[in-house]
Amino acid sequence: MSSQSITRTPESILVTRHDKIGDFILALPLCKAIKNYAPDIRLGILVSEVNYEFASSLDFIDQVILLGSDFWSTVNAIRNFKPEVSISCFIDNRLGLLLWTAGVRKRIAPATKIAQVFFTSKITQRRSHVAKPEWQYNMELGATLFPTDALFFSPPLITTYNTDPKVNRVVFHPGYGGSSAGNLRLEDYLRLARRASKIPNLEVVFTFGPNDRAVLDRVRSSLDFQATIVSEPMTLLDFCRFISQSRLFVSTSTGPMHLAGSVNTPTLSFFGSSLFASSKRWAPISDPSLQTNLMIGDSYEPCMVDLIESLMLDIIGNNSSGEILT
Repeated sequence: MSSQSITRTPESILVTRHDKIGDFILALPLCKAIKNYAPDIRLGILVSEVNYEFASSLDFIDQVILLGSDFWSTVNAIRNFKPEVSISCFIDNRLGLLLWTAGVRKRIAPATKIAQVFFTSKITQRRSHVAKPEWQYNMELGATLFPTDALFFSPPLITTYNTDPKVNRVVFHPGYGGSSAGNLRLEDYLRLARRASKIPNLEVVFTFGPNDRAVLDRVRSSLDFQATIVSEPMTLLDFCRFISQSRLFVSTSTGPMHLAGSVNTPTLSFFGSSLFASSKRWAPISDPSLQTNLMIGDSYEPCMVDLIESLMLDIIGNNSSGEILT
């Protein structure tokens, strides 16, 4: 396989991010920036099954390739797309072998892990230093192909739902089935929701991930105020629309929070107390003015919940007319 450099703008690029929902969302600013700079580029993205349908709905993605369980089917799908360049935001040995076997000539990736041996352009980033948000590290990989400052991103990422009417609704997503390192106790989510339910004309909603069934049952048995429980899983497309119509999304740092960020819905989000798990790296990609990001340790005092409640009321509004302030 040749590792010859491409000195012109490539005709086709394959971006890869084949893991969880939130990580995938944070690779999309790179995709949108590439298409904004060079609309004629054929842009593909390689994703895991959980993100396939959602990725297929995006108007700045030309082709979606599923990283399936069958190695050669995935290789053939990559070959059929004929990417001149791949940009991998996250790497492992299987991905590296797939791209090498498929004959992608220029393969860009972070200089990390043993898997970097499969790539032709290794970019030293040291993401563990958390010098910038995760999505900016991904943008940095793409910047190796284009003139300085050619790639830029400004929210919102997804504009499909811009004309949908807003609903006076606050969504609580406890998210204990995710991978987040910082979160509130369930009783504190209930306290916040109970307080929000006292605001006239405001709908309070609880949503859950596919692994949160036990939490759903606990919330249902604990409700002593008016709230809606969304008990059946939505597709990512439907969930994204639902969030886009809401006034506020309250959750730990998890995939649904990044979906909220992708449509520029205001977020009240909780992050781990370490730098690696903090909002400095994992903040959503919405307008910063729409983000309220808090670091939550394994043990936190009641005053932290007092602060969160005050911030929540500032965001959604709390006046006698029941209007939601925007």
